[in-house]
Amino acid sequence: MVKLLLVIISISINSIAIGQGKFYTKNGNVSFFSKTQLENIDAFNRSVTCVLDTKTGNIQFSVLMKGFEFKKALMQEHFNEDYVESDKYPKAEFKGTILNSSSIDYSKTAVHQVKVKGHMTMHGQTNEIETDGIVSVKDGKISLVSEFQVYIADYKISVAAFAKNKVSKMIQVKVSCMLDPLK
Repeated sequence: MVKLLLVIISISINSIAIGQGKFYTKNGNVSFFSKTQLENIDAFNRSVTCVLDTKTGNIQFSVLMKGFEFKKALMQEHFNEDYVESDKYPKAEFKGTILNSSSIDYSKTAVHQVKVKGHMTMHGQTNEIETDGIVSVKDGKISLVSEFQVYIADYKISVAAFAKNKVSKMIQVKVSCMLDPLK
């Protein structure tokens, strides 16, 4: 009897949380990769904040630029001081919408192909981004995955002449977040 009561309470709590429609994480992942003939650069940030409102499809990401970790300490130093100027521009943000969110039943286990459109702000510049992604729903949680390209010139990130062959003009970005119901 007690087990049945606990199951009913657990289902009710999950239904209420899903009904509220907001999901959240502070532990999302963003990585980027730059490939040139001289050197590959990749970095990871495991403290990305993301909020998704399933009722509207609105989604927002925020990442501290100093949170990116590189394999080489010197790359991390150059990234923060010379390229993204982390002291002046401490974070990057994306605010947008999952365009086909209304066709997703966020209460049922499934995997959905989505189209996301919004604005990304980085290094003091804001640009429109439109990309594909995957939304997976399972056990009351939502997983988000996307991959897209960013051109550093679009964000007025300049590369010194001596480093032009070491830093690609285009950066491959991967986003992965597991969201829990916001309580």
